[in-house]
Amino acid sequence: MLQDQVRNLCSEQATADQLRQLITDKTPWSQSLWKTMAELGLQAAAIPEEMGGVGLGIRDLCVIAEELGKVVAPVPFFSSVCMATEAIKLAGSIEQQQKWLPQLAAGEKVATLAHADGSGDPGRAGAGVQLSSNKLSGQKSPVSDLSICDWILVTVMDGDEPVIAMVDVAETDPGISPLNGFDELRHHGAVTFSDTHCEVLTGRRGAEVVQELFCRLAVIASFEQIGGAESAMLMARDYTMERFIFGRQLASYQAVKHNLADILTMIEINRSNALYAAGEIDNCGDDRFLASATARVGATSLYEQAARENLQLHGGIGFTWEANCHFHYRRARLLSQHLGGPGVWQQFLIDELKENAA
Repeated sequence: MLQDQVRNLCSEQATADQLRQLITDKTPWSQSLWKTMAELGLQAAAIPEEMGGVGLGIRDLCVIAEELGKVVAPVPFFSSVCMATEAIKLAGSIEQQQKWLPQLAAGEKVATLAHADGSGDPGRAGAGVQLSSNKLSGQKSPVSDLSICDWILVTVMDGDEPVIAMVDVAETDPGISPLNGFDELRHHGAVTFSDTHCEVLTGRRGAEVVQELFCRLAVIASFEQIGGAESAMLMARDYTMERFIFGRQLASYQAVKHNLADILTMIEINRSNALYAAGEIDNCGDDRFLASATARVGATSLYEQAARENLQLHGGIGFTWEANCHFHYRRARLLSQHLGGPGVWQQFLIDELKENAA
């Protein structure tokens, strides 16, 4: 039912023509879609009921992420509902959760997580910014949906231990600079702090919390990638069934059928991997780190393959603005580097396999 609800909403407010119009107008997000999502309680899905949420789990967030990924939805769902909200849930005290989560649940505030330091390695927790007497100095880049956020969660070192701090944009006015991005439906920027006041999350701290957070995000992002891959595969299937070459349906050629069948098989395999990882995280299972890395590595490769195959099967028309292939090609390339590139997660997977085998 949740999946159907999100799918119906996206079919009305995230069409290809609407996406093109947002890019043409240089509008960073669809506020009307975000507002409707809030009315349906989607931003509140995984927030506890006592904090103004619905009280669902990671698997439910993954269902939403998969449907939004199918249409390359122009909303800060991953930044605000996943990255920032999960950071507060993991690292915030009860008082901090009570202060911030209800506003995020209602969709009244948009937040993001500033973690990247330009290295592409999510393991460099806290790099790039210094913390002193509840004030931040330094830069984080790139940061997703930075231009529309009200709050910025920042990973930072407190001595030799990573912590997460909250910055209120309206109160502190940090330096925000837009970046030219490959995907024009998910804007990024660089944020510079100069003795900027912050509030350190005091519930939990340390490298383990950051690792737990990024493994959760890896699984949710995997579902977004799987949704995008399925949409790209179906787009290629529909086009090749309509396109005729030398009097034959393009889809009748074995090379076309076999490639699409391979992608469909990989979609189901990766969905199974990601579902297992989501279940392990919801249940705090011992395999959650290994499973999340497996899901991340597989889904990244899958989405890139599906987006490229879709583009190739469309031929010359696929490279045009009027065709829809570029939406998934751009998003696949973006998500391949989000949360750290493939090499980072492959190494993390190798390390987890070694540790489990020891």
